[in-house]
Amino acid sequence: MPRIDSFLKLGLAQGCSDIHLAVGVPPMLRMHGDLLPIKFRDLGDTELEAYVMEILSDSQKDVFYNGKDLDFSYVAEEGGRFRVNLFHKDSGVGAVFRHIPNEVPTLASLNVPDIITSFCDYHQGMVLVTGSTGTGKSTTLAAMIDHLNTTRSLNIISLEDPIEFVHPSKQSQVIQRELGTHLTTFADGVRSAMREDPDVILVGEMRDAETISMAMTAAETGHLVLGTLHTTGAVKTIDRIIDALPGELREQTKSFLAQSLKAVVTQVLVKTPDGRGRKAVMEILVNNRAISKLIMSDQSHQIPAQLQMGKDVGMQMMDQALLAAIDANEVDPDDAFRYAHEKKRFQRFVTDSSILPVIEQAEPGKAESYYEQDR
Repeated sequence: MPRIDSFLKLGLAQGCSDIHLAVGVPPMLRMHGDLLPIKFRDLGDTELEAYVMEILSDSQKDVFYNGKDLDFSYVAEEGGRFRVNLFHKDSGVGAVFRHIPNEVPTLASLNVPDIITSFCDYHQGMVLVTGSTGTGKSTTLAAMIDHLNTTRSLNIISLEDPIEFVHPSKQSQVIQRELGTHLTTFADGVRSAMREDPDVILVGEMRDAETISMAMTAAETGHLVLGTLHTTGAVKTIDRIIDALPGELREQTKSFLAQSLKAVVTQVLVKTPDGRGRKAVMEILVNNRAISKLIMSDQSHQIPAQLQMGKDVGMQMMDQALLAAIDANEVDPDDAFRYAHEKKRFQRFVTDSSILPVIEQAEPGKAESYYEQDR
């Protein structure tokens, strides 16, 4: 058994989401959002490198020794599937192992808003799930793919880096392809997928202009495209896509977003009141005529007002969703406070007063904005 499996086994026993290994510090576990060290000595450079080399193929070793980071999937001998990022740093190597549950999550098990399920009914267009790293985007998309796989007869092509949840074909055919193993770039993967009679294309990360452009083409030509961006709000998502493409394509990009963007879901993971779990809290944009006009007229800054008024069709601002989760006793108010935009509205819920001045000093002079809607 590879020696690194001992750390992974310990992490799984503790119920962590990630295991961090780095030179000069002891192994650390990500427990419900907090990074905690385990009782072990600081890892040495040659020691940790020897551990990780035991689980790499010859081709992976060649890539890593050439100074490049590695992303890959790993299945421990005693069970447990992990998404691994192996990297170089100033004091040696480092690695992060994220645990991937064996069972694909369902939308019901994630307790997401009902509107998320309805997004799976689209036959074409683009649905984006966005958020910072580690906010559960891949998990939400996996649950959406599972719903499609269970309820519709489709050809689903999933492009991932690396493959995380494994989807056995049910009512649909699910083809999973991994960056670096089955395709060279996400853009090439989308280009190839469009020749394979797809109904749904999942793009694991729309990280560059070429991938965004190819995904837009797929969504415009009769396919449902699901994808992720590392953006922290609906407005920022729209602006990022427009700014990512060349200036001469600006009007064409706005036209695509106005016509083919179906929804944007931005999520954060907030601790539950007992501190033993985290809940996905979501800002949701559902494209409509009013939002399309704002996109075309370069007035995306007015979109939040539409989200506030769109409760009847499932739309919500992040602050609205956080307040609702606090009211339902689904999240810890102190942790929700950290993710709030208009923090003054959340101060009365905070139980740890020590976090108030710290956060207020971090955002001096922040002006009141459009988050004015009452709960």
